[in-house]
Amino acid sequence: MQKYLKKITSPWVSFSRKLAEKIEKPRFIGSFSSEEALSKNMRLVIGTAGELKTGFQVKIYWLIDEWDGVIADVKFQAFGSAALLGAAEAASELLIRKNYDQAQKMHADFIDRHLRDKKDKEAFPEEEYRSLNLIVDAIEVAAKQCIDIVLPEEYVPTPIQATIEGKPYPGWDTLSLKQQLAVIEEVIAVDVRPYIELDAGGIEIVSLTDGRELLIAYKGACTTCHSSTGSTLQAIQQILSAKIHPDIRVIPDSSFLGPSAH
Repeated sequence: MQKYLKKITSPWVSFSRKLAEKIEKPRFIGSFSSEEALSKNMRLVIGTAGELKTGFQVKIYWLIDEWDGVIADVKFQAFGSAALLGAAEAASELLIRKNYDQAQKMHADFIDRHLRDKKDKEAFPEEEYRSLNLIVDAIEVAAKQCIDIVLPEEYVPTPIQATIEGKPYPGWDTLSLKQQLAVIEEVIAVDVRPYIELDAGGIEIVSLTDGRELLIAYKGACTTCHSSTGSTLQAIQQILSAKIHPDIRVIPDSSFLGPSAH
């Protein structure tokens, strides 16, 4: 009996804790009907990948705002392994409030990094990579159905999630500067950098003064995007205030910014 129990539970041992939580408590399972989309003045888009006869299939349902191409809501149906369910759940969480162009930039490693417990340890075991690839394929199928939607000229990519959950870091003022920087780096690595990278941007920590004033440097596309000093900067500020300290202030290093970012 012990051998049998070990066999059926062993795949979970190689999952990250975050992946296991997505599998155990999914929030996006389901589907949308044409009637629901019509009642909300949204376009229904369905991206399908895999085949039921092979035992692996995923369907992603999007409600798309045709005015700006933004994904207003997401649901999915997954048939296959537990890892496929977890990958679909994570992708759904990441897709909300992204436009279809940002959505199709998502790749397997992006989803995996979102679910890692440690940045250098993959969330999915190698044998479950097909689950990640199926999700990416379904997203691509869905995104191709939206290319006729013209993105607003004034649209400025701000790929950081608007929903922020967290509590200030306990004992923040008792930490050493090195420890404070490590905490900030971890939050940025998980909650900020992956979303900025969707639009070929980057962010690095320059310095921290008195545990309150954080100087950051933008990289790549962020250096010439005016949201770097506007909506993106505001989102970073909100995330760090919620998860580290309410009085923390984020300042971009202007020497790294191009003219259009000012």
